[in-house]
Amino acid sequence: MSAVTLLTGRATSLPGSEALSGIFKTPADRPLRLGPEGIEGDEQADRRVHGGVEKAVHHYPLDHYPLWREELGHLPALGAPGGFGENISASGLTEATIAVGDLFRLGTALLQVSQGRQPCWKLNHRFEVPDMARRVQQTGRTGWYYRVLEQGVVATGDRLALVDRVAPEWTLHRLWRALYVDRLDLDELKGMAALDVLAEGWRKYAVRRLSSGRVEDWRNRLDGTA
Repeated sequence: MSAVTLLTGRATSLPGSEALSGIFKTPADRPLRLGPEGIEGDEQADRRVHGGVEKAVHHYPLDHYPLWREELGHLPALGAPGGFGENISASGLTEATIAVGDLFRLGTALLQVSQGRQPCWKLNHRFEVPDMARRVQQTGRTGWYYRVLEQGVVATGDRLALVDRVAPEWTLHRLWRALYVDRLDLDELKGMAALDVLAEGWRKYAVRRLSSGRVEDWRNRLDGTA
């Protein structure tokens, strides 16, 4: 596990849109406080769907960047960590190895993996690739979020130290398959619905699918321009 790069950013105008976004992150140059709703100095433009205690910190694997460059070329947003709006960039952890509920010590803070990232249309503008959000969803290279169980101070150069695994069988890759690939696998949905350590929003997807037998319409999230 490599040392992390810590990134923050303020909400700013999104290219090609009237919307504001906090997706533009740059490396922090000093230690920062990490509280229940995120890192000191970081900002989310639309608090309805970004930020909050279950999305306090966004981690995107640096391991994915070479794959994206192979597929898309050397886009400006792929030139350095922060292209996906992540707060933590590091090598050595991916959705295949991380499970919901995993506990990590970073600096003096204690973090817990809460859910995968559901990509939205703002990625399309960030990368100037019309279907970027769909590509992220379809590949499973989504990144994930942490909740903060213990506040503390974090900094670039700190290392994520695994403290405990609560549900190691529920990797983020498995959750991605249940949500986006085998979308009406009843056994997987029942498991998700009962997974207390998983963010409530994701458990509700499972409950609704079990009840309705239908999958959500993702078009607005992936393609919308609101």
